[in-house]
Amino acid sequence: MEAWRLQKYLSRAGAASRRQGERWILEGRVRVNGQVVRELGVKVRPRVDRVEVDGRLLLLPSATRTAALHKPKGVISTARDPQGRPTVVDLVPSPVRLYPVGRLDRESEGLILLTNDGELAERLLRPRYGIPKTYRVTLDRPPREEDLRVMEEGVFLGGKRAYAVKIRRIGRRQVEMVLLQGMNRQIRRMWEARGYRVERLIRTAIGPIQLGDLPPGGFRWLSEEEMLRLKGEGRGGHSLF
Repeated sequence: MEAWRLQKYLSRAGAASRRQGERWILEGRVRVNGQVVRELGVKVRPRVDRVEVDGRLLLLPSATRTAALHKPKGVISTARDPQGRPTVVDLVPSPVRLYPVGRLDRESEGLILLTNDGELAERLLRPRYGIPKTYRVTLDRPPREEDLRVMEEGVFLGGKRAYAVKIRRIGRRQVEMVLLQGMNRQIRRMWEARGYRVERLIRTAIGPIQLGDLPPGGFRWLSEEEMLRLKGEGRGGHSLF
């Protein structure tokens, strides 16, 4: 097998995105065959060289796996929680260690992906790849048409413009929103800025992957075709609606 750049190895092992891996290397947290590496150009031989992060041996998974989970309300979107609360990882029994891609806040529900494929995780998290995420939002009162327009034009949150690339009314107090951004509690904060309160928030799709009829707490493994579509290599694009 050809040699890989060290940050690619870290990504393929599911430990970090390539960008995060680069920071770890520069911080001196990574060792190759017992030697600390601080240069980004170093290459390693997969399954031959010994790679450690903070003293922990980092092995390549025998196969990459990605699960689609319906996160219930009250579950934390992290691999572990210092307060001992249930996490999304607890809901997906797996022979390999999985990590959640992105987050849904504790009170939100819906689709979240867990994977050990670092490159896929990076693709899903970077806005430049243009992978839309679709949400069903229930508000405390019917939204005005003017406010729907503002959601697309943008609301400034902490000096940054937060916006939906698409929005449509699907009920008296419900709207469907498509985002490419991933700011903290973005949808809730956008509506709060217009004087609304979000009563329920469910993510229904990530790119071509649909929540479908998965019950809360239920999960399924993605097919090879779905993985290819997520990576932009399969049939069909990333439809906004």
